[in-house]
Amino acid sequence: MLPPSRRRDGALSLPILLLGLLFLFTTTASAASSVLGLDFGTLNFKAVLVKPGIPLEIVLSKDSKRKEAAAVAFKPTRDSKNNIIAEVGTFPERAYGGDALALQGRFPGEVFPNLKPLLGLSWTDGANAAVDTYRSRYPAVQAVHVRELGTTMIKSSAFADSEMPWSVEELLAMELANVKRNAEALAGKGSSVDDVVITVPAFYTADEKRAIEKASELAGLSVNALISDGLAVGLDYAKSRTFPEVTKGEKPEYHVVFDMGAGSTTATLLRFQGKSVKDVGRFNKTVQEVSVLGTGWDRTLGGDSLNRVVLDDYVHKFLTKPVMKSRGVTSDEIKSNGRIMSRMWKDVEKARQVLSANAETTSSFEELLPEIDFRVKLTRADFEKLAEPFAERVAVPIKDALAAAKLSMADVDSIILHGGAVRTPFVQRKLEEIAGGSSKLRSNVNADESAVFGAAFKGAGLSPSFKVKEIRDSDMAGYATGMTYTDGSKDRKQQLFGATSPVGHGAATKQVTFKDKEDFVFGLYQVIDDVERPITQIRTDNLTASVKELSSNFGCEKGDISTKFSIKLSAVDGLPEVLDGTVSCEVEGTGKNMGDTVKDWFGFGGKKDQEPLTDGDDGPIEEVDATSSSSTTAGNSATASSSSASTSSSKVPEKPKKRTESISIAFSVSAQGNPQPAPEEMRRMRDRLSAFDRSDRARLAREEALNVLESYTYHVRDYLSNADYSTVSTDAMRAEVSKLLESTREFMENPGQAAKATEETLREKLNGLKKLVEPIKSRRTEEIARPEKVEALRNSLEQTEKLVEMVRGQVEKASSASSKASELEASKSAEAVESSTTAAPKDDGDDLEEPETSATTTDAPKYSSPADFSAYSELDLKDVEGVYESVAKWLAEKEAEQGKLKPYEEPVLLVKDIEAQATKLSDVMSDLLYKKMQKSKSSSSSSTKKLKTSKTKSSRKAKSSTTEAPAEGSESAGGKPQFITVGADDEMPTEEEILQMVSKAKGSGAKSKVRDEL
Repeated sequence: MLPPSRRRDGALSLPILLLGLLFLFTTTASAASSVLGLDFGTLNFKAVLVKPGIPLEIVLSKDSKRKEAAAVAFKPTRDSKNNIIAEVGTFPERAYGGDALALQGRFPGEVFPNLKPLLGLSWTDGANAAVDTYRSRYPAVQAVHVRELGTTMIKSSAFADSEMPWSVEELLAMELANVKRNAEALAGKGSSVDDVVITVPAFYTADEKRAIEKASELAGLSVNALISDGLAVGLDYAKSRTFPEVTKGEKPEYHVVFDMGAGSTTATLLRFQGKSVKDVGRFNKTVQEVSVLGTGWDRTLGGDSLNRVVLDDYVHKFLTKPVMKSRGVTSDEIKSNGRIMSRMWKDVEKARQVLSANAETTSSFEELLPEIDFRVKLTRADFEKLAEPFAERVAVPIKDALAAAKLSMADVDSIILHGGAVRTPFVQRKLEEIAGGSSKLRSNVNADESAVFGAAFKGAGLSPSFKVKEIRDSDMAGYATGMTYTDGSKDRKQQLFGATSPVGHGAATKQVTFKDKEDFVFGLYQVIDDVERPITQIRTDNLTASVKELSSNFGCEKGDISTKFSIKLSAVDGLPEVLDGTVSCEVEGTGKNMGDTVKDWFGFGGKKDQEPLTDGDDGPIEEVDATSSSSTTAGNSATASSSSASTSSSKVPEKPKKRTESISIAFSVSAQGNPQPAPEEMRRMRDRLSAFDRSDRARLAREEALNVLESYTYHVRDYLSNADYSTVSTDAMRAEVSKLLESTREFMENPGQAAKATEETLREKLNGLKKLVEPIKSRRTEEIARPEKVEALRNSLEQTEKLVEMVRGQVEKASSASSKASELEASKSAEAVESSTTAAPKDDGDDLEEPETSATTTDAPKYSSPADFSAYSELDLKDVEGVYESVAKWLAEKEAEQGKLKPYEEPVLLVKDIEAQATKLSDVMSDLLYKKMQKSKSSSSSSTKKLKTSKTKSSRKAKSSTTEAPAEGSESAGGKPQFITVGADDEMPTEEEILQMVSKAKGSGAKSKVRDEL
């Protein structure tokens, strides 16, 4: 948590505050839209992606499985003598999931599965015991807990001795990054998945939670929340159900989620209820609530512990074989052999799973030791006898959860089963004994995937990009949390939160008052197995200066100054966090601070009916005096008391009004407990992981280049045996290709050379072959395709030649018609002038008539250029002729040159060049067609415009020496427009026809239409 900035109320200017609000809204709107729910198990990872268009979909592994084995492996690089090559600055090949487990038989010391029990181990005997247990299962893995680093380190022989070992967090980060890549592949190209909600056991301590948060950070994931396994199952159970509404007096439901996985067992008692709360305005709404009331756990009871008893039985039976007795092999020798253990662990787990549905099973091991096979039979009765001590532990987590919630089994509606090990028959019998029968045992959730779907639903609810069913959830602290501080010369401690304190909805905020007026330090701790383990230290940075400022600026006495800190269990990880700190005092006078002013300005304050609606379920604020152990809760009673006081205040003399001046306390927070890596160390780990990623990408690119090269060599081999290429290549050319192909094959068949070759080397060899082969292939391709392309180009030239002749004819006819039309236009104009000078005198009433413009002077069509008669111009003719001549000349020259070449010589008449010339012809013809179409549209538009302007402005008769004006909406010249029509064969009309059309239009005296129809 970043220290709050130091400021005094009213110090911020309004523009700065508005800018901050704008930034807040913008940030919220652009929030990431992809969220990942992750079930972090001991044996497997399961992930669910939430993305617009992808609601709650399982992220498949690369081999399309719904879960990914929690394992990562390093595959060492070896030389020709099978010795490991470990050079400084180099990285081996990595494998994940099932691919990693498949390497256990060959590289048992380089496969790292089931890392979950090694996270966040504190420096105690328990930490060493956990590491010893891990090494007993994976004897070849070099794991050691390093107290100074606060983590378990694992050494790999795939790296140089000088290379720093890998921490558990780094290995886990690799696995998480692999899940992230799979999720991004599901989300689609260009998508990024950065936010995650992870399930963790209810018993996780602060050190364990920080370890998984650190691994997530190294993997490039931001943890939105850590949610307990039981609550995640509860959310999945609740998302499709409604529960009794307690506001109507109905009784809530109580269910126990019993989760027995590979590494541990937990029991979570959940309360499910509906509740009516205030919504916007005067409306109410019903929400569902899921609350954790109690938890219980057994850290070592799970599928692995049951597998271990079967393995011990197998080892014992194996050693009783006569051949083993004769060799004197001991149990320690067997259990310290990594290859044997990897095989036996795999088979004993399979045997236990088979016994869940069958009465007996048989396991067979070929060559478990050289020339020694082993076959063993196990019945369910024998297995349950071996596991009898574990059977008695099944009920303990449920009893602890009931005790924490102060409920009995009679209050519980059902036991919801989750986890792979709950399918074990004796486990279910024990649960039936606890529940008083099988009726309360429920399998109404997916025992393998319910938790991950619940985590994804939680993530969707936290993201502003999704709107989901409103379910208010609250988890539980798990461990009691207290505070240590110094009172004078005495060290004191005080509990702040209990083990059952809620986390999330309804969580309480502790407002702790200190006597200190100078900078000081206090700490927070967890109580784990009756041991107080420090988790956080808080140090104030400006308390001394702030007290001095209050005294000098406002005259506050030191005894009247109050120092307070607000502490709450974080909704992200359930650990206590300091929200803020203030130092304040009361002074006489009134006045609004900047916060009140902005509220009034936005309409959020000042009116009673604009007070924010609350449902009374927000967490209470509890006052804690650091000098005593008492605490009080500020709730509705305090509000009622305040209200009563205000009602009766009119009966007592009004006291002087006061205001509170406060300054935020800047403070720094440092993690306690296990040592946390410094920023420089985190940077080093990120850089190394990034370098490993780059190495993986380079390896994939190299492998791709190798595959391409290998494929091309087969192609070249087939090409050399194809007689079709003999005509386009000489014997010397083929011999050179054959020689290079042979050397390339020898290079690839040499493991040492091929393994050391870089991507660049492989691509150089590929390009060397292509440089010799591709010209020959190209000549063959040209030889086949050239005749067809040449023939097509000749056809295009013939069509273009016809087009040239047609355009030339139209241009010549249009030019002649234009000249004739111009002459006729000039003669008609002269006649009109002469007739106007000899016109009869007007009557007196004629002045009252609206003058009408002569059709011969205004509406008669005028022609001044050949473009009025043809869509084509002289320039168009020159363009098409130029392209035609250019292409024809190019083809003749290239054909002549190509005819002089041998088949094995590089051609000059290329298919791509022929196509380019054909495109030139196509373009010039397209341009002419386009121009013709545009001319047609232009003529049609012009005719329509003339039609509209020819309508009369008056309904009465107009005097005219020729004819009457047509009525509005009618066509001139007998109601039909005149056309100059081009024939179907694109032939222009004769000059006589054009003159006749123009004369007819002129003699009509009307506003006739003359259009070109092209």
